[in-house]
Amino acid sequence: MEKKDNTTVSSCSFAGVKPIMMDLPYPPICVKEKNEAFANLLSIDYGGAVSEMSAITQYICGENVLCIDHCSVAQVILGIAMAEMIHLQKLGQLICLLGGDVDFIARYRNGRRKLWTPEYIKISNNLENIVSSNIDSEKDAINQYKMHIHMMNDENVIAVLERIIKDEEYHIMILRALLENV
Repeated sequence: MEKKDNTTVSSCSFAGVKPIMMDLPYPPICVKEKNEAFANLLSIDYGGAVSEMSAITQYICGENVLCIDHCSVAQVILGIAMAEMIHLQKLGQLICLLGGDVDFIARYRNGRRKLWTPEYIKISNNLENIVSSNIDSEKDAINQYKMHIHMMNDENVIAVLERIIKDEEYHIMILRALLENV
Protein backbone atom coordinates (compact mmCIF):
# COMPACT_ATOMS: atom_id res chain seq x y z
CA MET A 1 0.00 0.00 0.00
CA GLU A 2 1.36 3.41 -0.99
CA LYS A 3 0.54 6.89 0.24
CA LYS A 4 0.35 9.73 -2.26
CA ASP A 5 -0.33 13.00 -0.54
CA ASN A 6 -3.25 12.09 1.73
CA THR A 7 -4.55 9.43 -0.64
CA THR A 8 -4.01 5.75 0.14
CA VAL A 9 -3.46 3.65 -2.97
CA SER A 10 -3.34 -0.12 -3.26
CA SER A 11 -0.14 -1.22 -4.96
CA CYS A 12 -1.35 -4.81 -5.40
CA SER A 13 -1.67 -5.52 -9.11
CA PHE A 14 -3.95 -8.21 -10.46
CA ALA A 15 -2.74 -7.86 -14.03
CA GLY A 16 -1.94 -11.27 -15.42
CA VAL A 17 -3.79 -13.23 -12.72
CA LYS A 18 -5.28 -16.33 -14.33
CA PRO A 19 -7.65 -19.02 -13.09
CA ILE A 20 -5.85 -21.52 -10.87
CA MET A 21 -6.96 -24.93 -12.04
CA MET A 22 -5.60 -28.27 -13.15
CA ASP A 23 -4.04 -28.21 -16.60
CA LEU A 24 -6.58 -30.71 -17.92
CA PRO A 25 -9.36 -30.26 -20.46
CA TYR A 26 -12.97 -30.26 -19.39
CA PRO A 27 -15.25 -32.89 -20.86
CA PRO A 28 -17.84 -31.65 -23.36
CA ILE A 29 -20.77 -29.90 -21.73
CA CYS A 30 -23.63 -32.19 -22.74
CA VAL A 31 -26.31 -34.35 -21.17
CA LYS A 32 -27.88 -37.68 -22.07
CA GLU A 33 -31.39 -36.23 -21.78
CA LYS A 34 -33.35 -33.59 -19.91
CA ASN A 35 -33.67 -34.52 -16.26
CA GLU A 36 -35.23 -32.14 -13.77
CA ALA A 37 -34.00 -34.13 -10.76
CA PHE A 38 -30.38 -33.83 -11.92
CA ALA A 39 -30.86 -30.12 -12.72
CA ASN A 40 -32.17 -29.64 -9.18
CA LEU A 41 -29.12 -31.38 -7.69
CA LEU A 42 -26.86 -29.10 -9.70
CA SER A 43 -28.89 -26.07 -8.56
CA ILE A 44 -27.60 -26.84 -5.06
CA ASP A 45 -24.00 -26.94 -6.36
CA TYR A 46 -24.70 -23.71 -8.25
CA GLY A 47 -26.42 -21.62 -5.58
CA GLY A 48 -26.85 -23.57 -2.35
CA ALA A 49 -25.06 -23.09 0.96
CA VAL A 50 -22.17 -25.21 -0.35
CA SER A 51 -21.92 -23.92 -3.91
CA GLU A 52 -19.79 -22.28 -6.51
CA MET A 53 -21.62 -19.00 -5.83
CA SER A 54 -20.69 -19.24 -2.15
CA ALA A 55 -17.09 -20.12 -3.04
CA ILE A 56 -16.69 -17.21 -5.46
CA THR A 57 -18.14 -14.71 -2.99
CA GLN A 58 -16.07 -16.03 -0.08
CA TYR A 59 -12.85 -15.96 -2.14
CA ILE A 60 -13.48 -12.43 -3.45
CA CYS A 61 -14.25 -11.17 0.06
CA GLY A 62 -11.00 -12.71 1.33
CA GLU A 63 -9.06 -11.30 -1.61
CA ASN A 64 -10.39 -7.82 -0.86
CA VAL A 65 -9.22 -8.09 2.76
CA LEU A 66 -5.80 -9.51 1.88
CA CYS A 67 -4.83 -7.31 -1.07
CA ILE A 68 -3.59 -4.47 1.14
CA ASP A 69 -1.09 -6.34 3.34
CA HIS A 70 -0.75 -9.74 1.61
CA CYS A 71 -0.75 -9.03 -2.12
CA SER A 72 0.75 -12.35 -3.27
CA VAL A 73 -1.80 -14.33 -1.25
CA ALA A 74 -4.62 -12.13 -2.57
CA GLN A 75 -3.47 -12.84 -6.12
CA VAL A 76 -3.65 -16.60 -5.49
CA ILE A 77 -7.08 -16.24 -3.88
CA LEU A 78 -8.32 -14.28 -6.91
CA GLY A 79 -6.94 -16.96 -9.25
CA ILE A 80 -8.88 -19.63 -7.35
CA ALA A 81 -12.03 -17.45 -7.43
CA MET A 82 -11.66 -17.22 -11.21
CA ALA A 83 -11.58 -21.02 -11.44
CA GLU A 84 -14.74 -21.18 -9.32
CA MET A 85 -16.39 -18.79 -11.78
CA ILE A 86 -15.62 -21.25 -14.58
CA HIS A 87 -17.19 -24.02 -12.49
CA LEU A 88 -20.30 -21.88 -11.96
CA GLN A 89 -20.55 -21.26 -15.69
CA LYS A 90 -20.24 -24.97 -16.53
CA LEU A 91 -22.83 -25.93 -13.92
CA GLY A 92 -25.19 -23.28 -15.32
CA GLN A 93 -24.84 -24.73 -18.80
CA LEU A 94 -25.55 -28.23 -17.50
CA ILE A 95 -28.60 -27.03 -15.56
CA CYS A 96 -30.01 -25.43 -18.71
CA LEU A 97 -29.30 -28.51 -20.84
CA LEU A 98 -31.02 -30.67 -18.22
CA GLY A 99 -34.10 -28.44 -18.47
CA GLY A 100 -33.63 -26.53 -15.23
CA ASP A 101 -33.52 -22.85 -14.37
CA VAL A 102 -30.43 -20.84 -13.50
CA ASP A 103 -31.76 -18.45 -10.87
CA PHE A 104 -29.68 -18.93 -7.71
CA ILE A 105 -32.44 -20.97 -6.11
CA ALA A 106 -31.30 -24.29 -4.68
CA ARG A 107 -34.00 -26.91 -5.26
CA TYR A 108 -33.95 -29.71 -2.71
CA ARG A 109 -35.45 -33.19 -3.06
CA ASN A 110 -38.03 -32.49 -0.35
CA GLY A 111 -39.45 -29.66 -2.48
CA ARG A 112 -37.83 -26.93 -0.42
CA ARG A 113 -36.38 -24.02 -2.39
CA LYS A 114 -33.83 -21.58 -0.99
CA LEU A 115 -32.47 -18.44 -2.65
CA TRP A 116 -28.70 -17.98 -2.37
CA THR A 117 -27.66 -15.60 0.42
CA PRO A 118 -24.32 -14.17 1.59
CA GLU A 119 -25.16 -15.66 5.00
CA TYR A 120 -23.61 -18.84 3.55
CA ILE A 121 -20.08 -17.44 3.45
CA LYS A 122 -17.46 -17.26 6.19
CA ILE A 123 -16.02 -13.76 6.51
CA SER A 124 -12.77 -13.01 8.33
CA ASN A 125 -10.15 -10.30 8.46
CA ASN A 126 -7.40 -12.75 9.41
CA LEU A 127 -5.22 -14.43 6.75
CA GLU A 128 -5.08 -17.81 8.48
CA ASN A 129 -8.85 -17.88 9.06
CA ILE A 130 -9.55 -16.85 5.47
CA VAL A 131 -7.36 -19.60 4.06
CA SER A 132 -8.57 -22.23 6.57
CA SER A 133 -12.22 -21.40 5.87
CA ASN A 134 -11.60 -21.79 2.16
CA ILE A 135 -9.96 -25.19 2.70
CA ASP A 136 -13.02 -26.30 4.69
CA SER A 137 -15.35 -24.99 1.98
CA GLU A 138 -13.43 -26.84 -0.74
CA LYS A 139 -13.68 -30.08 1.26
CA ASP A 140 -17.42 -29.55 1.72
CA ALA A 141 -17.83 -28.94 -2.02
CA ILE A 142 -15.94 -32.12 -2.89
CA ASN A 143 -18.10 -34.16 -0.52
CA GLN A 144 -21.28 -32.66 -1.96
CA TYR A 145 -20.17 -33.28 -5.56
CA LYS A 146 -19.37 -36.91 -4.69
CA MET A 147 -22.77 -37.34 -3.07
CA HIS A 148 -24.49 -35.86 -6.13
CA ILE A 149 -22.47 -38.07 -8.47
CA HIS A 150 -23.82 -41.12 -6.63
CA MET A 151 -27.36 -39.83 -7.19
CA MET A 152 -26.96 -39.48 -10.98
CA ASN A 153 -26.61 -41.84 -13.89
CA ASP A 154 -25.72 -39.37 -16.66
CA GLU A 155 -22.07 -40.08 -17.44
CA ASN A 156 -21.72 -36.73 -19.25
CA VAL A 157 -22.72 -34.73 -16.17
CA ILE A 158 -20.69 -37.01 -13.89
CA ALA A 159 -17.57 -36.45 -16.02
CA VAL A 160 -17.87 -32.67 -15.61
CA LEU A 161 -18.39 -32.96 -11.85
CA GLU A 162 -15.39 -35.28 -11.54
CA ARG A 163 -13.30 -32.72 -13.46
CA ILE A 164 -14.47 -29.93 -11.15
CA ILE A 165 -13.49 -32.09 -8.15
CA LYS A 166 -9.93 -32.26 -9.53
CA ASP A 167 -9.76 -28.44 -9.43
CA GLU A 168 -11.19 -28.36 -5.91
CA GLU A 169 -8.57 -30.87 -4.72
CA TYR A 170 -5.87 -28.76 -6.40
CA HIS A 171 -7.20 -25.68 -4.61
CA ILE A 172 -6.87 -27.45 -1.26
CA MET A 173 -3.25 -28.26 -2.06
CA ILE A 174 -2.53 -24.62 -3.00
CA LEU A 175 -4.32 -23.27 0.08
CA ARG A 176 -2.46 -25.65 2.40
CA ALA A 177 0.82 -24.43 0.90
CA LEU A 178 -0.26 -20.85 1.61
CA LEU A 179 -0.95 -21.75 5.24
CA GLU A 180 2.46 -23.37 5.62
CA ASN A 181 4.13 -20.19 4.41
CA VAL A 182 2.25 -17.85 6.76
